Amino acid sequence: MTVRLGSFGIWSRETLWRSADAAEAAIELEEIGLGTLWLGGASGDLVTAEALLDATTSLTVATGIVSIWESAPDDLAAAYARVTARHPEERLLVGIGNSHGLLVNSRGGNYDRPVARTIAFLDALDTHVPSIPRERRALAALGPRMLGIAADRTLGTHPYLTTPEHTAQARELLGKDTLIAPEQGVVLEADPAKARALARGALRLYLALENYTNNFRRLGFTDEDLADGGSDRLIDALFAWGTDEAVAARVREHLDAGADHVCAQIITATPDTLPRPEWRRLAAALR
Repeated sequence: MTVRLGSFGIWSRETLWRSADAAEAAIELEEIGLGTLWLGGASGDLVTAEALLDATTSLTVATGIVSIWESAPDDLAAAYARVTARHPEERLLVGIGNSHGLLVNSRGGNYDRPVARTIAFLDALDTHVPSIPRERRALAALGPRMLGIAADRTLGTHPYLTTPEHTAQARELLGKDTLIAPEQGVVLEADPAKARALARGALRLYLALENYTNNFRRLGFTDEDLADGGSDRLIDALFAWGTDEAVAARVREHLDAGADHVCAQIITATPDTLPRPEWRRLAAALR
């Protein structure tokens, strides 16, 4: 069986879930109806995912993503086997991806032929005994080629920093049977200047990463849109901001465009703190 994601979840950096209140926060996500947690920048040992599954009864935990440059396929498969031996129910989805040249090389890696490396990683997972089943893994994908690999080799795709238009294009390309679970940046701020400032702060790193800027150009944005922290047009396309109701409506646009599940990343002025009050506000608006 495949994992149970529901329509909405939360995306949050894994490092935030090593805090003292992590178990309590995970239980709260269950209680407010945001029943899937995506761990950004997840470690291939799946230790954090396992701890959160231990602390909860119905929460689904997904990695978004484990980098193929920082985790060996055999180690990831072994970690998956360990976690699912404790939690055989369908509550773990292993999202993997090929990260970015700037990040990989800055950490001492050699970012080369990422598509071939992704295929080889999936091949290695398939030959490991026990493996991570196709229906329990997903692939970060933006462009057509990687989206095709996601459809052929995994349950589906977890696109990050995209738009409802990208979701619609992905659905048209992949057909109806492939999971599409985009991340959506959310700023619960109605003042345009304040909301865009927070969004630009969150976007700054990604404007230096070619995988994202190439995808922005595929979506029709120009070099002018990518300059100086991003134009208002780019910010408004990538981030949901405004009243709680307006944000919820924007998150739902991905579902209308063909997504199966949307995970919201709440952007605040305190990025090193789990934004639990904002989660409650968003959950109420989505209901």
